[in-house]
Amino acid sequence: MTYPARFTFDEVLDAPGAKRLRVVVVLLCAAIALLDAFDLQSIALAAPAIAQDWGVGAAAFGAVFGAGLFGTLVGALLLGRLSDRYGRRRILLISVAMFAVCSLSTPLVGSVGALVAIRFLTGIGLGGALPSAIALTSEYTPRRTRGAVVGLMFCGYPTGGVLAGVLAAPLIPAFGWPVVFVIGGVLPLLLLPALWRSMPESAQFLTVTGDLVRLRGVLRRMASPVDPTQIETAPPPDRSPVVRLFTDGRATGTLLIWATMFMALLLAYLLVNWIPLVTRTAGAGATGSALAVATFNLGGLIGCLLLGRLADKLRAPFVIAGAFVVGAVGTAALGYVGPRVGALLLLALVAGFGGIGGQVCMVSVCANFYDTSLRATGIGSTMGVGRGGGIVGPVLAGLVVGAGAGAAAVFWVAAVASLCAAAAVAVFGIVAYQHGRSPATADEGAPATRTGR
Repeated sequence: MTYPARFTFDEVLDAPGAKRLRVVVVLLCAAIALLDAFDLQSIALAAPAIAQDWGVGAAAFGAVFGAGLFGTLVGALLLGRLSDRYGRRRILLISVAMFAVCSLSTPLVGSVGALVAIRFLTGIGLGGALPSAIALTSEYTPRRTRGAVVGLMFCGYPTGGVLAGVLAAPLIPAFGWPVVFVIGGVLPLLLLPALWRSMPESAQFLTVTGDLVRLRGVLRRMASPVDPTQIETAPPPDRSPVVRLFTDGRATGTLLIWATMFMALLLAYLLVNWIPLVTRTAGAGATGSALAVATFNLGGLIGCLLLGRLADKLRAPFVIAGAFVVGAVGTAALGYVGPRVGALLLLALVAGFGGIGGQVCMVSVCANFYDTSLRATGIGSTMGVGRGGGIVGPVLAGLVVGAGAGAAAVFWVAAVASLCAAAAVAVFGIVAYQHGRSPATADEGAPATRTGR
């Protein structure tokens, strides 16, 4: 293959030799997303057993759920910003090690206060891992398939939820609630050596920072004959990355993406955290409640795959808006199934298809909306704001439960959030396309000299 004298890294990604490294990056990032979701949902699955073991009421877990999600907000904002400054790979390794150690420490606590503290620390690691994983996947994928591949990678997230629910159903009754945290800590520790050996630093990050030595090593792994000096580098930004989220026509899009993810994660984490407690109280039983969480995430996985394909063919924001409407219908209906486990699982599947599927597709929209020098900050800030919704949802549900309202009220709160997410992403689609800044054009403005083919 003959290369021009000057070109972008996206052109290198089209070379046949780059495919193997791209697959490695996507698989490792998908594994991180899976373990992130497994660990984050472990507390919801263990909560009924912990409440029974410690003799505390269900309403007390609103603070536990909220603390963990507040930790993910801190991690996404802080570590996402550091990822743009110090590199994706380094922050990713630190984040995975942190949530692994904290998960293993969870069974050692013996009070609600200590559980709140350890879940906050775990959340920092969980929140810091995803922005770097999403950015790495995006930056090792050619632009023409970036949305689909990022969405496919993030399918690891609902897959982790399915795995958590399926394993918790038989293991917690047999071995007690600590078992899910042991699994959630051991698995990422086992993954760390593979990340250390095989995960490259973002080549696009290296071009932005001018680290030609490490960039040469990445190109060697890709079996590329290109010299790092041939790759065009973007000029260093003249503003803080956070400020740049609101410049050059990005302000409205940023705010609408934030609003969508705030509502989407309010919906997701309210349901993930409260489905086990609410449905068990309604008579679904321990196994039925755990399987409902698994089915909810399975619906999200199906939604991720099907909606991702539709989003590539049609205008993604409007596909996602439709998904959130479907999710709202399924979510509202969950409050009326009572002890009927079959109906519970079917509606959980529908709610997950629209709610989680739409949320996953929004991640790829966000990744494509920002350019390389801003991507991890953009993703991190979006996930951070979204985690704010994730905090509000479980705490709000705790207040609803504490006030004596039934299951229907809890699920109606989530349904309204889903409809709000649908409205925000639909407006985003209208504004973004009217102003010519579609989610697929983030890096297209970079100048490129095409000579010497």
